[in-house]
Amino acid sequence: MLTKVIINIIVMLAFIFILYKLQKKYVSFSKRVFISLGLGAIYGIVLQSIYGIDGEVLKNTLAWTNLVGNGYVRLLKMIVMPLIMVSITSAIINLKDNKSLNKISTNIIFVLIGTTAISAIIGIFMALTFKLDATNFNLGEKEIKRGEYLISKLEEVKSKPVTETLLEIIPTNPFLSMTGTEKTSTLSIVLFSVLVGIALLGIKEKKPKETEVFINMINSSHAVVMRLVTLILRLTPYGILSLIANVTATSNAKEILSLLKFVAASYVGLLLILIVHLIILLLKGLNPLTYLKKSLPVLSFAFTSRTSAGTIPLNVELQKDKLGVNEGIANLSASFGASIGQNGCAGLYPAMLAVMIAPTVGVNPLSLSFIIPLVVVVSITSFGVAGVGGGATYAAIIVLSSLNLPVALVGLLISIEPLIDMGRTAINVSGSIVSGIVTAKNTNELDVSIYNKPLSE
Repeated sequence: MLTKVIINIIVMLAFIFILYKLQKKYVSFSKRVFISLGLGAIYGIVLQSIYGIDGEVLKNTLAWTNLVGNGYVRLLKMIVMPLIMVSITSAIINLKDNKSLNKISTNIIFVLIGTTAISAIIGIFMALTFKLDATNFNLGEKEIKRGEYLISKLEEVKSKPVTETLLEIIPTNPFLSMTGTEKTSTLSIVLFSVLVGIALLGIKEKKPKETEVFINMINSSHAVVMRLVTLILRLTPYGILSLIANVTATSNAKEILSLLKFVAASYVGLLLILIVHLIILLLKGLNPLTYLKKSLPVLSFAFTSRTSAGTIPLNVELQKDKLGVNEGIANLSASFGASIGQNGCAGLYPAMLAVMIAPTVGVNPLSLSFIIPLVVVVSITSFGVAGVGGGATYAAIIVLSSLNLPVALVGLLISIEPLIDMGRTAINVSGSIVSGIVTAKNTNELDVSIYNKPLSE
């Protein structure tokens, strides 16, 4: 067995070497990302076909190859909080006044919540179009256990009122929030950074010497963090290679086929949401195809990693350097988008589940008395959804419990959850990018020449 594992690892190292040589030959970043996607997908499929999905050789091989993908994701998460803090603080320092900040924040949140409401409507439409009905599903042992777990999570959710959840956004210890261990960590650091920036604006004229020292410190920190971001982002093709290999090697084709209708409905819905994003950009006088071409590498990473929070550094770099969005707006939209108004996880998914589960308790999913409250609840509860894999389940628990629908039935989708979550995460990130572009356009902070600039080959 050891010999087979070593051979598999050597093959992975060979793929990594190929990507390295392509980088040295200055092959474009986008091409290297898609090459890594193809190599990783083929590698994973071949491994599963040779050793079987439950084979020991496969498990031991992935234990080593996953070091590349999981290590890359951890590096990204490592720089998320420092990036948010120094970038947002730096951006606010350069604002003319607090009114600009209010306008930017309001625009971003409005777009995020608005697109989430539209996503919920699309989710309802998909569930009805594909005639999804939980009464026709069979619960196996895994699904029953998952349902029991979700019921226990429901008690936890019910025990915590909405007011307490909102209050947790205010950090009692900003340094603890910087560890990212809490669901509201991202929003807490955004709030703290904003307050620091506002405080600095308040003493800019009264204490110019102290202000200059602090500004120099922030600017120096910003330069170092951005250099660190650049170094880590160069590893993206290698991370994607490992992540997609793990996905294809561990996906159970039989379980996916048994719930193929839900998978199809989900991805058609996600595609429609992406089209909505493109239409919004078109209405703002921007070429949607340009956005699509430039954002595909970032969306591909979000797809394979299943983490909106981990994609923040790539998101910011894309908006700032390739789409012409002001750096402050890019940081705010990427940070807000990882926790607020996630179109896929907090919009489409809970709405589809609600419509699918409603008939099991005698509720007519076609009734406006059900649809209108559903869209409202989805929009309101889209605040504070965790930006990591599994956030959609948390959102679904809140929505279903708010509508008095059985939470345990969510467990019937456990076998296809990772597959759907990949698409949801990519759409979440797309929504946050679009909110940044639209806000920059509305506030005259969008460099259209950068947005329209062709990708360098």
